[in-house]
Amino acid sequence: MRAFVALVPPASALAELAAALAPVQAADPGLRWTPPGQWHLTLAFLGDIEGDGLDDGVLPALAERLARAARRHPPTELALGGGGRFGDRVLWIRVHDLGADARRGHTGVRGLAGSVGAVARRCGIPVDDRPYRPHLTLARARPGSDLRPAVDALKDFTGTPWTADALHLVRSRLGAGPGGTAAHDVIATWRLGTQDTRG
Repeated sequence: MRAFVALVPPASALAELAAALAPVQAADPGLRWTPPGQWHLTLAFLGDIEGDGLDDGVLPALAERLARAARRHPPTELALGGGGRFGDRVLWIRVHDLGADARRGHTGVRGLAGSVGAVARRCGIPVDDRPYRPHLTLARARPGSDLRPAVDALKDFTGTPWTADALHLVRSRLGAGPGGTAAHDVIATWRLGTQDTRG
């Protein structure tokens, strides 16, 4: 099972982004656009995990640890805004963390991503060690594409803030989605900041 852990913006934030993207999509039809129903903020890509349910292989330990991590992190306020790119291959929209407050010990989405990565490593799942950059992938391009016009077109977009309040474990089925894209199925969800009464 190919999987990742993510936050999912509410429908209102996704609709706002889709409206802002419409002229960009019309101007560059050569990009492979990610369907809005698949927009998410990846916290950790887990790759292939053995089994296909929460009672197989490594998944019980992963689920238990993700539940604990979710309890330790309160909901956080986020907003989409400003385009970016990874070289000439990936167009994305930045995710701004409005809720992080180091003085109050709230590490926000970066702290949550760090916890999720630590959970995966404790379960024997290798995850990317690069500094975390919160973003939503919008489109992929062929090598040599010039994504700068699309990035410039999105530089002034500022989405309405929203509260991320749930952590999702998502299965990705390559080629099973619309137009040969991946299909994403949420297989488990944990509320952020839910108090553990044992604690």
